[in-house]
Amino acid sequence: MAAEATEISAMSFEEAMAELEQIVQRLEQGRTPLEEAIAAYERGAALKRHCEDKLRLAQEKVEKIALDRAGVPVAEPIDPENGG
Repeated sequence: MAAEATEISAMSFEEAMAELEQIVQRLEQGRTPLEEAIAAYERGAALKRHCEDKLRLAQEKVEKIALDRAGVPVAEPIDPENGG
């Protein structure tokens, strides 16, 4: 399969999610031969990890806009522990 030749680490989040959705649909149909299903499951697990890593990195980069004491907008990292 051509999609399987694509190196996961080179994929964007959107590409990885699209392929993961295709794998899930194929496996849910239940018509995939066992060996192919196992290979698809393994690739799906790798795609899931890749997407989770991409989301984690994006979350680390997200900043919120706040006002400092002088009323000037400043960017601050979001603190998920304290609700933003």
